[in-house]
Amino acid sequence: MDAYDRSVLDLRAKDRDEMTMHVALLRAVNVGGRGKVGMADLRQLGVDLGFSEVKTFLQSGNLVFSSDPRPEAELELQLERAARDRLSLTTDVIVRTAKGWAAALARNPFPKEARNDPAHLVTVFLKGTPASGAGRRLQESVRGPERMRVVGPHAYIVYPEGIARSRLTLPVIERRLGFRGTGRNWNTVTKLAAIASGAAAHT
Repeated sequence: MDAYDRSVLDLRAKDRDEMTMHVALLRAVNVGGRGKVGMADLRQLGVDLGFSEVKTFLQSGNLVFSSDPRPEAELELQLERAARDRLSLTTDVIVRTAKGWAAALARNPFPKEARNDPAHLVTVFLKGTPASGAGRRLQESVRGPERMRVVGPHAYIVYPEGIARSRLTLPVIERRLGFRGTGRNWNTVTKLAAIASGAAAHT
């Protein structure tokens, strides 16, 4: 191998090292006949945007990909514009790096519920961090059995009786916390963490 070949390999290795894995969540897609998008189309969108290692999970708008390091807000805007222009889909997108996603798992204030009833534990990923006390005030306003905590840009909510009939809906949460967001149950959160870490591969 000559010096040129070694330099090319070094550059390729450097490029791989500088790539960052991300998880992107699309808000309210394929729900009740609204916001329809195929996951194959979503994966192709990621490829067309120059992302690599593009994967999806379930049909609810969960995209995992690798890209050059960029601010999450920049990637959110890029994906929102591309979804609108190429898929005729107008929706919010929330992006976290794989490290940020792992941090959200680690900061879960309901570890017992995560172990025993993960389907009824929901994490709402927000576009920003609510003001101090906003989560406490929202919890105080809840009249049902739900329990919630806000930690950074994430709201963790336990729905003991399920989410379908709860009055603590996503629009209520967004309005009271001041940011748009989207929720995933703990089973999905942990599975996406595995995909983003390379421990699993789903398409």
